[in-house]
Amino acid sequence: MTTIEAPLSDLERRVRLVRGPKPRLSRERNEALTPRQREILDQLTELVGDGFCHLTMADLATRLNCSLRTLYGMAESRGELVLLAIDRNLWNIGRSATRVINERPNSPLEAIRAYLSAANVAVSRTTPAFARDLEAVSGGPELFAAHNEYLVDVTRELLDLAVEHGEIAAVNTAVVARALASLGRHFSEADVVAELCESPKDAADHVLDIMLNGLAQSWSTQDRPRARSGSSPSGARKESHARL
Repeated sequence: MTTIEAPLSDLERRVRLVRGPKPRLSRERNEALTPRQREILDQLTELVGDGFCHLTMADLATRLNCSLRTLYGMAESRGELVLLAIDRNLWNIGRSATRVINERPNSPLEAIRAYLSAANVAVSRTTPAFARDLEAVSGGPELFAAHNEYLVDVTRELLDLAVEHGEIAAVNTAVVARALASLGRHFSEADVVAELCESPKDAADHVLDIMLNGLAQSWSTQDRPRARSGSSPSGARKESHARL
């Protein structure tokens, strides 16, 4: 029996154009993980939530109820092991966020809201200690930056689509995308987390709502031209740069 795939929506096509960050685990290594190794990486993500620079590999082995040999079989150092777990978790969250776009028939603007809110789950439990340790470990800032760049690129594609559909004015989508997609990263910085009275995710989602509502409301008060069919992303981007 032949399976007929449903045609992709504009939202899905745009998102599929964006290349994600390079995983720290290759596809081959990821597929070769045993169920126990996957469980260890999942547990490690939770374990390091309150910081990890004070923990040795022996400490991790004890808390994860496994042998040092098992841990060193996965990574050569504590820092690399932690980054493997974090990167794997970020990829899982990213896939979940993308499914939000694919499963819900949202307008581009609502797709941005749903996508970034789902992606902000990555910083929902960030503590000052974890943020400081991640910034200090070699490769930590670069890992978060790579995943954030992917969020920026996806958000820009959706903003371009929102401009084409007449949902928002022709703004500089590259600049706006960076502002929207970087909220979670900003509110998860060590010195910022310490000042929050809510979780980094809640803070990021709150500001995200304010910014998206502002984009929509500022456009609704203008004399909007009728949306033209077949407008290209490059055309929208050129116009946006001219107007911002």
